[in-house]
Amino acid sequence: MTESDFGNPTPQFGTAEYAPKPGTDVCRSCNQTIAGQYYRVNGSLACAHCTEQLKNQIPKDNHAVFVRGLAFGIGGAILGLILYSTFSIVTGLEIGYVSLAVGWLIAKAIMMGSKGIGGRRYQIAAALLTYGAVSMAALPTYFFQINKEKPAKPPQVQTSPSAEPAPAPSNQNSASDTDAASQPSSAGKPGMNLAKALGLLVLVGLASPFLELQNPLNGALGLLILFIGISIAWRLTAGPKIDILGPFAAGTSPVPQSGT
Repeated sequence: MTESDFGNPTPQFGTAEYAPKPGTDVCRSCNQTIAGQYYRVNGSLACAHCTEQLKNQIPKDNHAVFVRGLAFGIGGAILGLILYSTFSIVTGLEIGYVSLAVGWLIAKAIMMGSKGIGGRRYQIAAALLTYGAVSMAALPTYFFQINKEKPAKPPQVQTSPSAEPAPAPSNQNSASDTDAASQPSSAGKPGMNLAKALGLLVLVGLASPFLELQNPLNGALGLLILFIGISIAWRLTAGPKIDILGPFAAGTSPVPQSGT
């Protein structure tokens, strides 16, 4: 028993204890002899008072908490994307070892936003954000390489315009101007083309981990590291696991309950 176990108002159940002797059962949190009923919290003995206190201190999950955790996770994904693309541009390495750091960063951001609350939907969000950040990081790297390999254009020599008299307006030019004015406006087409281009870029970015399989060795290794990064994010956002069993009668061993 350490000094931190005494005088701490928060129940502590970090060490499992088994097979207590009758009449000597002691609460792992308050160090008081257990009388009446007791519980097992993650395998440690706990009195009814400390167990009830622990239940009241467990944070409750709700929609607002999840949204806040997701917002923090998106911020972590943006930072992870910048980190990954910067590392790839500076080092020129094609194998994404930074995927591990990106998964850890996103998971920590989500847990910070949710204040320690985890669960299945947090794990799914962390996995998707990790994949999205790593895959989309291929786009800045690709554009950097294209800009780097672009040949320099020769300087253009401007010539002075020749002194020619301006042609007189003709009826043909007037007719063409009238036809152009009568045609429907196509101002919406550039916006549509831009949206299609952005959508195509997003699809290419999301598919980039699999497109890297054109180089089988590096592509397969990159996918494996990405999967490990996603696994890190999944594990860290599982949330704390608190198993509370009981109540049991003091001085007796707990009877295992069947799953039927």
